[in-house]
Amino acid sequence: MTRIIGPDDMEAISLGGAFLGTGGGGDPYIGKLMARAMMTDHGPVKVVAAADVPDDALCVPVCMMGAPTVMVEKLPNGDEALAALRALEAYLGRKADFLICIEAGGLNSTIPFAVAAATGLPLIDGDGMGRAFPELQMVSLTLHDISATPMVIADDKGNTGVLNAVSNQWTERLARAATVEMGGAALVALYPMSGRQMKQGLLHGTLSLIHDIGKTILTERAANRHPAAALIKMRGGFDLCTARVLDIERKTTGGFARGRARLRGMDEDSGRAFILSFQNEFLCLEDDEGQPLALTPDLICALDADGGLPVTTENLRFGLAIRLIGLPADPQWRSDGGLALAGPAYFGYPHPFQPLEDLVRARRPKDKPRNMEVTK
Repeated sequence: MTRIIGPDDMEAISLGGAFLGTGGGGDPYIGKLMARAMMTDHGPVKVVAAADVPDDALCVPVCMMGAPTVMVEKLPNGDEALAALRALEAYLGRKADFLICIEAGGLNSTIPFAVAAATGLPLIDGDGMGRAFPELQMVSLTLHDISATPMVIADDKGNTGVLNAVSNQWTERLARAATVEMGGAALVALYPMSGRQMKQGLLHGTLSLIHDIGKTILTERAANRHPAAALIKMRGGFDLCTARVLDIERKTTGGFARGRARLRGMDEDSGRAFILSFQNEFLCLEDDEGQPLALTPDLICALDADGGLPVTTENLRFGLAIRLIGLPADPQWRSDGGLALAGPAYFGYPHPFQPLEDLVRARRPKDKPRNMEVTK
């Protein structure tokens, strides 16, 4: 099945990507503007089902790499992603047939649409995470032994470089160092794969899901309802807490935005306190006793408690009221291999992984449904 995505669809896609991206993937507003501009100049984008891609097709993800906080001030000039793709094609001696979103994240859910519009290439309905993660090897493709290299990295100054590495973990280390030297953010083309590999390694249907989530947010807001209840029902999620940001520690270091926010509960959570930790993405939510409420690789998604718009890590600020929603991760991420790649231990958190549904039921077994309506 093929879907045609035009400029008017990018609002929903940017919102859905920002929500599913667990605070990471970059500012969706920037990517939305880039995609709209390219679609206006070159026409809409075709999104095709993974099953419809020929086995011998060349499929290439394009994305931003670096700290989302850098992108707030260091905007891409719009040519870097296309330059990375063209350099990779030149290295491979073959043109790409299809493009891929590497993750469901704000900017990284929209940049591939811009490149697809500029090149006329179709996008595949899927991604490599089902959410956003901070490091290049943290994709389902790694779980299926698909190599991240050859990879091309490009910056806003016109520099490009081809990288070959012995593992996907080494690809992350070497590319991260280059990204830091390029100013903390760069655009990359990587994980070149055949259609056969893509069908096995990709999480299918993600772009359609992002679009549907974004449309749900827009519909609920238009009806003066907070979208949390509808999104929880839609994705089988859990209401984690509603709280106000009391303090935030945030540093851009090593090519990542790292930190944690102290939260004070409000409404039904009055009298409680929480710690929300992140590395580009929200990865760990603890209560005031240090007990986990949600842990990576499960999703911690943030919405503005008043207006219901997704909140990214770089937009966390003192006094902001947020509503945190937990979603179970794709089953692949809960496997031994998935947890080794992106579980709590990898990021140095002291908690062994426990599924979100077990944590929520253990801590709040008698939760009552909350009033989700707000007046905008």
